[in-house]
Amino acid sequence: MRRNKIITPPLAAVLEGITRDSIIKIADDLGYEVVELPISRDQLYIADEVFICGTAAECIALREIDFRTIGDGQAGPVTRSIQKVFYELIKGTLPQYEGWLDYVTLDIDIPQLVE
Repeated sequence: MRRNKIITPPLAAVLEGITRDSIIKIADDLGYEVVELPISRDQLYIADEVFICGTAAECIALREIDFRTIGDGQAGPVTRSIQKVFYELIKGTLPQYEGWLDYVTLDIDIPQLVE
């Protein structure tokens, strides 16, 4: 994040994924401009905020890179706003993203735990 633009590497430089696509759509829905450009290390050092996303990580802020503090060393407001929507989305509480979810019903008996 730099000067109110979210910059992400182009698909040629990263793995294509559902989480990345979801974060880009959420950012767009929140009114942020998302630009795909190559990113150098020095650009990361001077960014206002840096976050990463992935299946396991979901969406997390980076506080530092190469022992250099990013921004004020905390998750920034843009990252937090995207995280908030993402977490509400995966809990199924946002109707506008309902079509993104598949609900799973378990048809198995789960044995009771013995104390």
